[in-house]
Amino acid sequence: FFAQTTDPNQLKNEGNDALNAKNYAVAFEKYSEYLKLTNNQDSVTAYNCGVCADNIKKYKEAADYFDIAIKKNYNLANAYIGKSAAYRDMKNNQEYIATLTEGIKAVPGNATIEKLYAIYYLKEGQKFQQAGNIEKAEENYKHATDVTSKKWKTDALYSLGVLFYNNGADVLRKATPLASSNKEKYASEKAKADAAFKKAVDYLGEAVTLSPNRTEIKQMQDQVKAMIK
Repeated sequence: FFAQTTDPNQLKNEGNDALNAKNYAVAFEKYSEYLKLTNNQDSVTAYNCGVCADNIKKYKEAADYFDIAIKKNYNLANAYIGKSAAYRDMKNNQEYIATLTEGIKAVPGNATIEKLYAIYYLKEGQKFQQAGNIEKAEENYKHATDVTSKKWKTDALYSLGVLFYNNGADVLRKATPLASSNKEKYASEKAKADAAFKKAVDYLGEAVTLSPNRTEIKQMQDQVKAMIK
């Protein structure tokens, strides 16, 4: 029986060979041992160890190793993407979005990080919208406008426009029976609906300015304007 090697360079080389052969479990074992012996100083190997950990579903370790790469400024965009994916796979939404939020600041304009960030907040917005929580829906959709991507920013502004159009239409629909029976109450509800429609027009206006070629947004804006009488 042979004692396991404690020569860091040999461990790293064996890890590289295992990674090249896509033997992620062995590569992870060799790399993590090597990194332990060298005090996590090698950012490239830490990143590769994160990739291996992710492939063998060791998500906590993957997040930790990608974090080492991030702290050492190595392969920053992919390290943030890898770390966020590990948290997503652990179903830890709080750390997932925290990682992406850091990522859009650290690597401005990265298409993948922005896409993941925007989609997260658009889905959260939809969830709150369906639950009838307008304030939380607006808050989440607004977060999705933090990105530089024209597509995702436009989608978020369009979602905000639709949110307030639907809200205004809902208020108006409920108020309509009061038009003859309680004029004062109707007038105050109509004012609320108009305020929602105006917000919708403004958000849709921003979306039109950003993406004038998306004709459905201009059509939506015209539809909302027609509701304000």
